[in-house]
Formats: sequence, C-alpha cells, structure tokens
Amino acid sequence: MARFRAALDLRPLPAERVTLAAALGRVVAEPVAAAADAPPFDRASVDGFAVRAADTEGARDGAPRRLRLNAEVLACGVAPGIALAPGTATAIATGGMIPRGADAVAMIEWTALDDAPDGPAMLLNRAVAAGQFIGFAGSDIARGEALLRAGAIVTSREIGMLAAAGHDSVPVVRRPRVAVLSTGDELHPPGRALPPGGIPDSNAAILCAAVAEHGGEPVPLGIFPDDEAVLAAALRDALARADLVVMSGGTSKGAGDVSHRILAGMGEPGVLVHGVALKPGKPLCLAAVGTTPVVVLPGFPTSAVFTFQEFVVPVIRALAGLPPREETEVAATLAVRMPSELGRTEYVMVSLAEAEGGLRAFPLGKGSGSVTAFSQADGVFAIPALDAGAEAGAPVRVRLIGGALRPPDLVIIGSHCTGLDAVLDVLAAQGIAARSLAVGSLGGLAAAKRGECDLAPAHLLDPKSGAYNAPFLAPGLRLVPGWRRLQGVVFRPGDARFEGLDGPEAVRRAAADPALLLVNRNAGSGTRMLLDGLLGGARPAGYANQPKSHNAVAAAVAQGRADWGVAIAPVAGAYGLGFLPLADEHYDFFLPEARAGRPPVAAFLAALESPALRRRLTELGFGA
Repeated sequence: MARFRAALDLRPLPAERVTLAAALGRVVAEPVAAAADAPPFDRASVDGFAVRAADTEGARDGAPRRLRLNAEVLACGVAPGIALAPGTATAIATGGMIPRGADAVAMIEWTALDDAPDGPAMLLNRAVAAGQFIGFAGSDIARGEALLRAGAIVTSREIGMLAAAGHDSVPVVRRPRVAVLSTGDELHPPGRALPPGGIPDSNAAILCAAVAEHGGEPVPLGIFPDDEAVLAAALRDALARADLVVMSGGTSKGAGDVSHRILAGMGEPGVLVHGVALKPGKPLCLAAVGTTPVVVLPGFPTSAVFTFQEFVVPVIRALAGLPPREETEVAATLAVRMPSELGRTEYVMVSLAEAEGGLRAFPLGKGSGSVTAFSQADGVFAIPALDAGAEAGAPVRVRLIGGALRPPDLVIIGSHCTGLDAVLDVLAAQGIAARSLAVGSLGGLAAAKRGECDLAPAHLLDPKSGAYNAPFLAPGLRLVPGWRRLQGVVFRPGDARFEGLDGPEAVRRAAADPALLLVNRNAGSGTRMLLDGLLGGARPAGYANQPKSHNAVAAAVAQGRADWGVAIAPVAGAYGLGFLPLADEHYDFFLPEARAGRPPVAAFLAALESPALRRRLTELGFGA
C-alpha cells in the first residue's frame, strides 16, 4: 500500500459550487462565512406577551401585575407597528418579532385576560427576567461569522445551517469519478438467464454502491470479455473519463489474466503491486497510469469487497477530502451544571474537548430554535426523566454523532472575534482541527485556570490601571499578544443625537436620554465591562436587553429596535452603521503554561506571527 500511495497525488480534488439540494455528503472546499444573521431579528421563543421585565417585578399568584394590551398581535411574519410603552404588553406568537421597548416574553400560561372598562388588559402571575424567552438576532449565527471550514462534511445539519445563514449553494470538493469495469467471459448482467458456466456480475453492483457510500461518483462501464484488445480500449476510455479506475476479475496468473499485461503497456508508472500477502485478496493488482490510480480486484465477491475496503476506499476518501469515520460511545466529565425538566428524558448535545483527566463535555446551550447546535455537537448524553439535572463534574456517556471521535487538536474557549476565524482558517489549511467555544472573556479565563482549554481569547479592561488583560493573569498562565480592535458606539447614520460627538460623550448623552434605547451585551463579556465602566452605574433604557454578540447589537440598531450600542468597527461597517470610537482594545490570549509545548499551540502561535495573517487581519479591519 505504501508503494501505491507514494505514486499517487492524494490531495482533495478541485472545488465546484453546488446547490444545497446537491450538497448532502459533500466536503466543504473552502471556508464559508454566514451571509445573514440567524435569527434575522429578535424573536419570541414561546407564545405569550412581549413585556418590559421591569413591569413584571413582584408578580405572583394572588397579586398579578396588570398590563394594558396594545392593539396588535405579532404573529410570525408580522412586523411590529407599536412600540412597547411602560405598563403595556403585546400579544406575540412563537417566532414573532419582538417590538421596540420589549426585553422579555411572558408565557401565555402565566396570564389571564382582563376586559376592564378602560380597555383590554393582561394579568401576569409570574415575574420574568430580562431576555427571557427571546432569541436575539444573530445569537445562533452572526453575519460574517465562520460557518463552515474547509474539510467539513455537509450533512442535513449543515444544509439547514447554510440555508438559515443566507446561502443557496456551497463550494465543495469535486467527487472523484470512479470507473467500474467487470472482466470475464463468464460474467452476465444480473437478472438474465445464465448459460452453462455463466455467473451474474454481482461485483459491479457492490462496488458502485460502495463507491457512492464513501464519497465517490460511480461510473459503471459494463462487462468486458477476456480479450486484450477490447479490454485495452475499455481501459483507455475509463482513464479518459474518471479519476480512479476499478476493475474486478482478471488478476490471477492463469491464461485468462490480461489486465496486468495491458496496464504494463499503458504508461508510467504502470503496475506497482501484483499480489499481496492477504487472505482473501492475494491476486490484487495496484497500478497507476500517469496520475490516475487503477486497481484490479479479485473476481470472487468476498475478495473483491475486502480488497476494495482495504485499498480503494482510502484513495476515494482522500480524493473526496473525507476522513475515516466510525461511530462509538465515549466517557466524559460534564464541564458545567446542566439543569433539566423533571418528567422528561433530555438528550443534551455537547462538544468534547481534551482536558487534564480526560474528556470534558460542554453542553451547547443555544436552545431549540438553533440550527447550529446539532452541527457543532460531537455527541449527546441523556439526563433521565427523574433527575432535575446533571451536576458539573458528573461522569457522562456520550454517544458520538456521525462517526468516531477525533478530539480537536486545539481547544479555544473565551471571547469570539472574526479575526480569530482568520487564524483558525490558517490552521485548518495545515490539517489542524480547532474547537472554538464562545463563552465570553471571563468564562474563557476561568476555563484556562481550570486547564480546560489551550487558549482563552479575551479583551478584559482593568479600570484601575487602564490596561487590558495583563492585570488578570493568574499563576500558570501566560499572556500571548493578539491584535487590536476598535470598540465604539454604533448608531443609525443620520441620527442627529449622535452625529458629530465623540464616543464617551455619546454614551453620556444617550444614557441620560430616556427616549434612546440601548442594546447592551451579556454579563462577563469584555464589551459589557467596557460599557459599564463608562456608564458609571447608570442603567439607561434598554440596559437589560443583553444579546451575546457584536452582530446582534448591530442588527438591533440597524433594524430600529434599539438606537445605540457598543460593537467593534468591522461589524459596524458590515451593517452600514455610524461608529464613534470608544477604546482601541487588546484582543489577546491566555495560555496555560502546561499546554504551551503542544504542537497545535505552537502552530497557532506561529500563525499569529505570519505576515500573511497580519495582512488578512488588516483587511478585516484589525490593528497590529
């Protein structure tokens, strides 16, 4: 096999673009970024009423909160026409667009109608928290976010993700065309009446199905007699039409063996192996004509299938860009507590990462509306119906999705940035698989301290020193410089309340104006820490609206559901928003010293220093 592989070019075949309908099972040829946000707007995840969380404080059975109902019902596909004023609520269906002013949804089961003389109202028997039952714009997939990397296999999960992110086609590795020829005077098409000594050609059907099963495109060429001239013409035709030729029969060294003689005269390098020390499969012939592999399998079906799996499948999968796969179950330790509803068995999708002491399972808590969670999962584990959850540190059995687990070479947990996608694209081209989990700067720092990741990206500002990241170093951690990125106030162009101001002054004025609605960021993010420092304890209108990405902030402002927020300059540009600089922040990486010597970490650090990556970061709007 080594001699055979050494004579071949086993790099994946060139790319072609196919529709999503034709993409199933294909291998992504180049990085694909999201063309749109998913969801494209803030939406309700339950049937109920859009409310202001502050209006629901103290609501309980026997002491409900009364909220006047607005004169509209927000069904799916209906754009809100009425802003939510204090003390009001708007009926909304699952998937409905959240109106301006609302920051939570109350489930319909918690409410009752009140037909009072002053107009219809809703009685709410339970308080809701800000952000409850809202799927924020871009919280699943953000425009410009790395969606698929080269080498990813497209399943139904990826097709749904691509469609949700605005794509109708995808660049994939061209499937290797595999010509299948059967040789032998005794062979006849299946289903035909057989003459004395005749046998049905079952090999072609088996081999064509196996070619498709392993990512190739079968090209069945039929049955050919043991005639050297006829077979030579058929082989020349196959070589012109295919990337790989598979023949069955005609490999033994008897009088009927003509295949290896034909191949010997077809061109260099010719026959590489004729006969192998295997049972079954001894008479196998491995050859190449120019760069095209030719494999002549034994005629007996068992031998043909066995040798096909051993010698042909690796070539097909290499040309198709596919890795080996198999399904299994692995033991892991749950990284964080996972609550569950009593009475129902819950299957939790998790990403797996190597850590000290074994595999860690990280639940993908994106919710039922997510189209990316299943694609990003390595597997699932079950929480029994009688358990209220699974505790952090609990052992779990993870059933892998889609094949054998290949733990990522590099685990990155912390703050996400589109610049990080550029680094991971460089590593993917080197065959290094990276897993990136966006949990915020503080969450990443905690994971680095626990030894659960190789790198933890962060942009943490210390208000006392004005320094980024270095003041947060802990024993056993090293700080690796990354790049600079500009944070600023984003607003709709032409808004006179922001035009001409500098960033800090814009924050001060906006915080003092109750008519201006903020879209904030989640606690623990570096952006939230920056804004809280500028607000100095103020809680402007919209403060409780806390999506988890820069893209969600930009989408809310661009769509008029908020008037201002804080995001990075590249995202502001992508959404066509005005931008007032606040901070030229440092996006760096905490590196556990215990992992510094790992080759994938060394590759990451080398990529950071490469001129090509630095040029790419500059193109994306980041600084040195």
